[in-house]
Formats: sequence, structure tokens, C-alpha cells
Amino acid sequence: MADDGQTNEDQRALMLSRLIPVPRAALYRCWTDPALITRWFTPAPWKTVEAELDVRAGGRSRIVMESPDGDRFPSEGLYLEVVENEKLVFTDAFTAAWQPSNKAFMVGIITFADEAGGTRYTATVRHWNAEDRKTHEEMGFHEGWGKATDQLAALAATLGG
Repeated sequence: MADDGQTNEDQRALMLSRLIPVPRAALYRCWTDPALITRWFTPAPWKTVEAELDVRAGGRSRIVMESPDGDRFPSEGLYLEVVENEKLVFTDAFTAAWQPSNKAFMVGIITFADEAGGTRYTATVRHWNAEDRKTHEEMGFHEGWGKATDQLAALAATLGG
């Protein structure tokens, strides 16, 4: 097998990073307030129609997305790490009370760091294997997460710090 310079982690991860001209507290708030996450989380014309967030390590999350055709797609998981205004780590590998999900797909790592008067926002999604990574990329990870990040930045800009 040829060495392409990538680690197994690289081959299983997708990432989006942007410098957003708002305080990190505003971005964090958009990620952790159910009333706000429903306003930006799903790239239009999709919608986020429900959000239950227990933002603490071991806390449950449940987000329901709705397609333009009205089909609903629930996503459940747990927070693994929460550092206010700095980092959120969550997974769909578990549901409430550390019960394994039917199929683990990803771990999401969202970081917020001060940079150039704004926030360096980085979303890293690690998958269990390269096939799941490829599937997520083909589902439109870069376009979808990019649009959602645009919506996140616009909403956060209205909140201040």
C-alpha cells in the first residue's frame, strides 16, 4: 500500500474552517440555544424544526431536520465535551443515557478561537471509517455545512457578544 502522507484520522475526517467577524460567545450561543439552532443549523431550503439540547458532557441532543418535501429526519446523540465559548464535541454513537445508537456515523468537533478581532470557527467531523467519510462528503458535506455556516455567521452577527 502506498504512503500518501495521510493518517487514518485524515482519511476519516472532513473539515470546514472560517474566520467569522463576530465574538465566539455569539457563535457558541447559536450552537447551544435550541431557539437559535433551529434558525441556522440546516442549509435552506431544508429546515430544523425541533431541537432539544442538554449542553453538558453526557447531555443528550435531538435535532429534527425537515426536507423541502416535508420528510423529517431526526438526529440524536450525546455531548462528549463542552467548554463554554471554546469547544463542543458530540457524537451520534450514543443516544440518551449512553445507550449505543443503531449506527455510529460521526463525532463532531466545533471549536471557537479568537483571531484577528473575530472568531476562527472550525468544524471537524470524524467518521468511523473512510467509507462513511466518503458517503458524508458525497451527501454534500462541504456545500451543506458551508451554507449552514453562512447562516450561522449571519445570525451570530445579529446577537453581538
